[in-house]
Amino acid sequence: MTLQQLKYIVALDQWGHFGKAAEACNLTQSTLSLMIKKLEEELDILIFDREAHPVTPTEIGRRIIDQAKVVLYNVSQITEMTRSEKENLSGPLNIAMISTVAPVLVPGLFNFIKNNYPSISLQTEEMLSETIKDKIRKTEVDVGILTAPFNDPELLEIPVYTEHFYVYVSKNDPAYELESISLDNLRGRSIWIMKNGVRLYDMSSVKEFKAGSYERFFEGGRVGILIQIVNDNGGLTIIPESHIKFIDPSLQSCIKPIVEPALKRTIALAIRKDYVHEAMLNVVLRALKTIVPARLKESAVKKEWLKL
Repeated sequence: MTLQQLKYIVALDQWGHFGKAAEACNLTQSTLSLMIKKLEEELDILIFDREAHPVTPTEIGRRIIDQAKVVLYNVSQITEMTRSEKENLSGPLNIAMISTVAPVLVPGLFNFIKNNYPSISLQTEEMLSETIKDKIRKTEVDVGILTAPFNDPELLEIPVYTEHFYVYVSKNDPAYELESISLDNLRGRSIWIMKNGVRLYDMSSVKEFKAGSYERFFEGGRVGILIQIVNDNGGLTIIPESHIKFIDPSLQSCIKPIVEPALKRTIALAIRKDYVHEAMLNVVLRALKTIVPARLKESAVKKEWLKL
């Protein structure tokens, strides 16, 4: 078994086609097929179902490919450890984040990278929290941005900012006259959420609003859509503090603080514990330092340099 063979099975899994995978690996199709076949013979298993279109891994093949990605990642880490900081600040940077932080962070991230580190190729994706953690573990994503705590022993958690939640209420709703809204007020209402489609959710079933609860109610949804739904249909929804700046000044009176108790969440970076791209991670932190309001920042973002 060689590292090249591991690269070949990862490429075939990515492309699902021998010809395209061979082209990506700068090989002939016959050479790629032969090398993968030799690996299958060595392991005495079939990694791919060649009859499927596109070519797909077998059940055991999927597990081998996932492990191959980790092995190749760890090998690349050795190379990164020997490079200078300047060399570290080039190449791909893949960041995955939950949808409720993407509108706040993505524009600023691209602007900061473009103006300060043009050799870095930034790619961002919106994903559910569990998908982000899974892709980091499989080395398919470099950095995740999601709600802490992760409760995942394989990941390192770096707090970035903490923000409060607010209620956004229709001007036609009786709650619009209130200066603030208590958690008990919320429990007596139905609120607009976006989970498995937009719907009204009866808050009376919520015993305790713990850290991470927001993502369970709004996972995969855009805050701006919920605000528009409230404007058009009445009622209320819950929004993170960082989204207030996106709301039209004429609608700022619809925003009410939540009290007794105040609700908040901490957004953090997630990386593998064996991640060694210290310089690249600090580029992300520097970018966030320019994006996140000072009042929200955690200590990690305020530091000049984070040591892994």
